[in-house]
Amino acid sequence: MAPVYPFSAIVGQEEMKRALMIAAVDPGIGGVMIFGDRGTGKSTAVRGLARLLPRIPMVEGCRFNCDPAEDAERCVPGCGAVAPRRVVQAPVPFVDLPLGATEDRVVGALDLEAALTQGARVFEPGLLARAHRGFLYIDEINLLDDHIVDLLLDVAQSGENIVEREGLSVRHPARFVLVGSGNPEEGELRPQLLDRFGLSVEVRTPTELAERIEVVRRRDAFDQDRAGFVAAQAAAERRIARRIDQARRRLAQTVVPDDVLTQAARLCLALGTDGLRGELTLLRAARALAALERRPEAQMADLKAVAPMALRHRLRRNPLDETGSTARIERAMAEVWGP
Repeated sequence: MAPVYPFSAIVGQEEMKRALMIAAVDPGIGGVMIFGDRGTGKSTAVRGLARLLPRIPMVEGCRFNCDPAEDAERCVPGCGAVAPRRVVQAPVPFVDLPLGATEDRVVGALDLEAALTQGARVFEPGLLARAHRGFLYIDEINLLDDHIVDLLLDVAQSGENIVEREGLSVRHPARFVLVGSGNPEEGELRPQLLDRFGLSVEVRTPTELAERIEVVRRRDAFDQDRAGFVAAQAAAERRIARRIDQARRRLAQTVVPDDVLTQAARLCLALGTDGLRGELTLLRAARALAALERRPEAQMADLKAVAPMALRHRLRRNPLDETGSTARIERAMAEVWGP
């Protein structure tokens, strides 16, 4: 397996790294949308995070990445697993969805080779099956066909892919962390689609001289000696992996007090966000961050840290207010919560 640039070696971009770690702790948050310039480490960060996470148990040979503890009874016939089932430890899946992907490639379709040579109707799993229990990454998601985006978001929310076509009727689990990235200058996502992402972050090209130099220095060192660079970051990678694993274990016991939830609702009211996804995402993100910080309950500091990433993509356009969404959120936070 080729070395991947270590997550711990990424310079700056703290909000992006925090959002991805929060989504890794609680995949139910709904994924992460990353807006920003090209070449700012978006795909590097996602690949690096997926690689450092602890290996997960899988049924050997299963083409749907079945969880032996949860999915075995629903495993699709012809999944590839051989009896008796053997459990192996495998890396967390990372699937890169290309812009030109067809619907058949995404959801799966009839295996034409099996149909022609054997006369059998066999389901060929798509990218959604490969991404089960891992990460599905879409670069330039704002350029992806709308019907593919609709399909992805529906499956990401339900955790299940249902295929009814060509005489096939297949249902299989498809739970993954959906991560999209794009450059706003190349086209915007429809608001109703953007709202389905749990978190939204903005990344920028570094403007500080020292930071730019350090980014280039580390990347060059990685390109010159990938194995050596990865080995030098191994201890830092283990610390992050352990931190995420422990946060996952303590997440269910982490409490969000009523006063924190009340303040979350007050902020959403002040900003005029539609529906209740804003409050739900604030609650889950604040709880996941508290778990990452090894606190038994979420605090206002957690809420303040996650508010911009949980709400900036849920604001209505205001023609009388030309300030950016982040500035509007920060202003509302100061008005509702005080300095």
